[in-house]
Formats: sequence, C-alpha cells, structure tokens
Amino acid sequence: MGLASVGGRTRRSRRAPMAEINVTPFVDVMLVLLIIFMVTAPLLVSGVPVELPDSRANPVDQTPDQVTISIDSTGAIFIDDARIPSGGLPDALATIDRGSSASGPVIVLRGDRSLDYGRVMAVMGELNRAGFNSISLVTSGSSTPP
Repeated sequence: MGLASVGGRTRRSRRAPMAEINVTPFVDVMLVLLIIFMVTAPLLVSGVPVELPDSRANPVDQTPDQVTISIDSTGAIFIDDARIPSGGLPDALATIDRGSSASGPVIVLRGDRSLDYGRVMAVMGELNRAGFNSISLVTSGSSTPP
C-alpha cells in the first residue's frame, strides 16, 4: 500500500477531464447579434420611401400584428411593400388577415408630406369602411411648435 505512492505519480493524480463548458464566447456572440438586430430592425419596417411630416407627438410602440400602409408623393398606395393598383384598395383591404382580435391589426398609415390632405383622408375613409378602426399616423421626429 505504501509502496505505490512513494516513487511516482499514481493514475489518480492526473488531471481529471473538465466537465464545465465555457459560455463566455457564446454570450459575446449573442450580445453582438442582439445589437445588430436591434439596430437593423427599425430600418426593415417599411421599404417605401416617404418624406414624413414633422410632429412633436410621442412615439408609438410597434406591434407584431401591424400592417403598414404608405402613400408616396405621387399618391400611390402600398400595403407593406406591395403596390396597390389604382382603385384596388378596397379589395386589398379585404384580403388583410384580421387575426384573433375583432378590430383587426393595427394599421400604421405613412403619408408623404407633399400629399393633399384629401388623399390621406380618402385612404383613412376606406380603412374605416373596411372595419379597421385602430389607425396610427406616422410622422418623423420632433419639430418646432407652430
């Protein structure tokens, strides 16, 4: 018994295999990806170039079941990124999935600042007639008060 441990190392004194996983590199990569997605997600919301009017209103939170309707400077209407043909707005609104809520998804209306007020109101009237009562008007950042 005493002879086995006197002259050298025993089999038990070797380093035992490490059973822990180092998660620090994984966490670093995940944090970098999180920052990248947080920066790029607002840029992917709408692909229709619209020059929004200025406002001092508080920002509205984005919801996953929102539908973005854009009206560009020529008066063309887009649902998300799809251009709607002239006179085809009622049919396009009928194809929007209402989801589980009775009022349907939140409609985010983006209108170019050079548009006639009547054009924007005509689109809002079609939205109301189609049963969409929750409409958010989008503006750019703050401006000086009038």
